[in-house]
Formats: sequence, structure tokens, C-alpha cells
Amino acid sequence: MKRLFLLISLIVGFTMTQAKAETTAFDFTFEDIDGKDLPLSKFTGKTVMVVNTASYCGFTKQYDALQAVWAKYRDRGLVVLGVPSNDFGQQEPGTEKEIKEFCEVNFNIDFPMTQKEVVSGKKAHPFYQWARKELGFVAAPKWNFHKYLIDGNGRLVDWFATTTKPNSPKVIAAIEKSLGR
Repeated sequence: MKRLFLLISLIVGFTMTQAKAETTAFDFTFEDIDGKDLPLSKFTGKTVMVVNTASYCGFTKQYDALQAVWAKYRDRGLVVLGVPSNDFGQQEPGTEKEIKEFCEVNFNIDFPMTQKEVVSGKKAHPFYQWARKELGFVAAPKWNFHKYLIDGNGRLVDWFATTTKPNSPKVIAAIEKSLGR
């Protein structure tokens, strides 16, 4: 009987260890726009909207809506994270300093931003590779201003195409649902 109990305990312990090993968004780290480490685990317990951005895109005006959503919901636990990328149409050619200045001067951006990253293909940042694996090809960025929503536990809960504005009813409903946990 003791052996059976020990065997069951070992199996349960192993299973629980495996469950804890599940990868979440909080396992990834970016560098912020100023070159410092930015582990997503810093946002544990918060809802995070990760958006690949570009300064010279037809959708660049979405920065206004991103800033407005950030301002409205940050005190409730939302983080908007801009990830500049030059992947689509070469529409983010500047340096991090130029990107930061462009965002501050033109859109008064004060939400966190990362260094410029690759967000598509085999050389994509590990977060984007993981998101594609988790949600499939259809949910991978196809253009600038693609959005991922992550809950307070680091799970991907939704994604939104470029054409879906950050302040659209669909996005706001998903943010509010995640914040209401």
C-alpha cells in the first residue's frame, strides 16, 4: 500500500510540475526602446495588448487610439506595449531614438515600447513565434498594428487584425472582460 501511495504521489507531483512548465507570454523578454531588459513577467497580473507598430504606415494614426485606450484603462491594469517593426513595407526605418521621438512628438505616446523587432517569419522575436504556435497562422501578424491581448496569467486570449482599431467595440469588450477577472 505504501508503494502504491508513493507511486501515485510521484505521478501527481510529476504531472503538477509539467503543468507549471506551460509557456506563457510572461516567459519572454524584450528590450525596451531605451535598450533595457523588459521582461513581460513585469506585467504579471495585468492585461497586456502587444501591438507591432510602424511610423510610416497608413495605420500609424492608430497610435492616437492606442494612447487613448492606455490612458483610459492603465489604472485598471492594462498595459499597451508597442513593438516597432520594419517587417511590412519597410515602414519603420528609423533608429530607436528616432522612433521614440516620432511617437512622443506626433502622438504623445507614453506607453512602453520595445526596441525594433522582427515580428514575422523564422527570425521573429520568440514571443511572436510562440504566439503564432499558440494561435495558428491566421492569428500571426500580416501587417503593422496587429494586436495580441494577454490576460493577467500570461495567456493569449484574443488577437485583432490591423484593420481593427484599438478602440473598436470588439477590442474594448475583450479588454474589459480581461480586466474584470
